Amino acid sequence: MACGAVAIAGWTLFATGSYILGGGSIGAAGGADQQEVVKYERWVQELRAKDALTRSQLQERTEAYTASTVTMEDRHNKLEDLLEQLQNEDDLEISALQGDNSTLLIKATIEEADSRQSREMAVQTASLVSVGSRAREDAIESAQTDILNKMEDIAVARAERARGVLKLTSVGSDRIIGDEGMGGPLVPMAAYTPTDLSQEEAFESRAAQVEARVAEARYYRSIVANLPLAAPVGDKYRKTSNYGLRVDPFNKRPGWHNGLDLAAYRNAPIVAAGPGKITFAGTKSGYGRLVEIDHGHGFKSRYGHLRKILVKKGDIVEVGHDIGKMGTTGRSTGDHLHYEVWFKNKPYDPEKFLKAGQYVHQE
Repeated sequence: MACGAVAIAGWTLFATGSYILGGGSIGAAGGADQQEVVKYERWVQELRAKDALTRSQLQERTEAYTASTVTMEDRHNKLEDLLEQLQNEDDLEISALQGDNSTLLIKATIEEADSRQSREMAVQTASLVSVGSRAREDAIESAQTDILNKMEDIAVARAERARGVLKLTSVGSDRIIGDEGMGGPLVPMAAYTPTDLSQEEAFESRAAQVEARVAEARYYRSIVANLPLAAPVGDKYRKTSNYGLRVDPFNKRPGWHNGLDLAAYRNAPIVAAGPGKITFAGTKSGYGRLVEIDHGHGFKSRYGHLRKILVKKGDIVEVGHDIGKMGTTGRSTGDHLHYEVWFKNKPYDPEKFLKAGQYVHQE
């Protein structure tokens, strides 16, 4: 019994010790696992932070790219508008500049042309060290600047040719603009330096300059397009009397002749020398049967001594439109057309308009 009691006590002590020792080993293993978990959690947190930073940077770059794309689209829309304005204008025939009076026309355009502004106004954003998307953007901006420069060249050339035609008529562009109600204080373009403007402001400023050039060209060319520059007789004719001082055919005394006398044959077609609106169609003292056309901008043309009038007041006519038949009504000595051109209630030599028309109306 004593041995049995000792065995039981010994077994109890052995089991208790083994349990205690076994529990301590499990706790140590659990501590190592916990450290691994903490390490992995720290890695996950670092990855999440890097992911958040990457997403933030990506969002910023996306927003910047979107803004840049919108800016480029706006610029291209502006360029397309300017290009459309240029394309809508029928250019004066360059071949006409090869005529006998080409030097006169070229000289006139140079003398009357406005002084050109330096193209250094545009901010140069391209960089030799730019790479990636920035380099592509720089290339696009450089191409846009080149397009603006070319558009300006075209607009200025057109305006100069139109002003040259106006000068050949002896009227000149300055007299036309003088009463248009335009003006204001002069602000030198040199005051706007590249450092004063952001890239977008610099582009808008440059585009505004080119747009002004295009508007100027359209303005002058619209005047030229409506001038009475074509021949007022729809068939072959001969000049029988010049504009200016001459011997009057009735009293044989020196007198002033406000027009140009062109003769052909009775009932020869008399046509509109330029587009416009009929402001008079009837009989007038000295002129006989007379047609008057208003071409706008202060220009008018008169067709006198007509045998028959084919239009009425208020009609809109185009170049070459039949307006009457040649005759000898009024103060006339034979069948012919008395042709006058007026600007702001002052007569001008119609022959100069006919010569200027050689650069616009091709045979």
